Order: sequence, then C-alpha cells, then structure tokens
Amino acid sequence: MSVEGALAFVDTNVILYAYDRSAEVRHERAAQLVGDLGARRQGAVSVQVLQEFYVNATRKIAEPLTHADALGRLRALARWPLHAPLASDVIAAAELARESQLSFWDAMIVRSAAVLGCETLWSQDLNDGQQIAGVTVRDPFSV
Repeated sequence: MSVEGALAFVDTNVILYAYDRSAEVRHERAAQLVGDLGARRQGAVSVQVLQEFYVNATRKIAEPLTHADALGRLRALARWPLHAPLASDVIAAAELARESQLSFWDAMIVRSAAVLGCETLWSQDLNDGQQIAGVTVRDPFSV
C-alpha cells in the first residue's frame, strides 16, 4: 500500500486501528500498513498524532491499551520522522484550513505531512485521492 522510497505520513485514525483488535478488517489493514512503513523506514508522524494516539488508545478504543503498552508504541513511533509544529506552522495550517475548507486539525495534519516532504497522507478523515498542499490523501480502507 505504500510508495517505494517515499515518506508517507500516517494520521492518528490509521495508527489507532493498527492497535485496535476489535476493528477486525480495518485493524488488519492498518497493522499491515503501519508495520510495512515502519520496516521500510518510510512512515512519518507529528507531535499531534502522538498526542492524539495516546489519549485515544488509552481511553477510546474498544479494548484500551495500558499506559505501559501505549507508551511503548509512542516510543516506537517517535523514532519515525517527526514534525514538531512551530507557531508558523499553526498559522500556515489556519490559512490552509480556510483555503481548502478543512477542519483546523486536519489542516495541521496536512501541513505536517507537507513539511516532512511526504507524498502520501494515509487517513480516513479526508477524501481518498484528494491532493492538498502537494500531498495525496490515501484511505487505506478503500484501497
């Protein structure tokens, strides 16, 4: 599901499915994608994704992860190329949100993917095939 050699940004929802065994088919697809990107050193995330993952993985999935398990996964994901947004990124995301009619949080994800030079953004929150700020959105569950 990934493009050979290029960095691919992974949105929180995809990473959550990778660890939510109750999600069945989505879990399998997400776990394969996250595993493949990690093994190829092609996955990228942002501080926002790490924050959202921890909160949701320990509170909102059907079988929440323990603090220790979630922390272990955070440590592994933190080894991926990581975007830590600056104030200028927040401003750029706010402009992108207005221009592209995205929620601010989705615009922050797109901004992070673009700053890291990712060609692909894996997410179910945006339209599959949509191109925003030079990044192509792919929904791993519609492929």
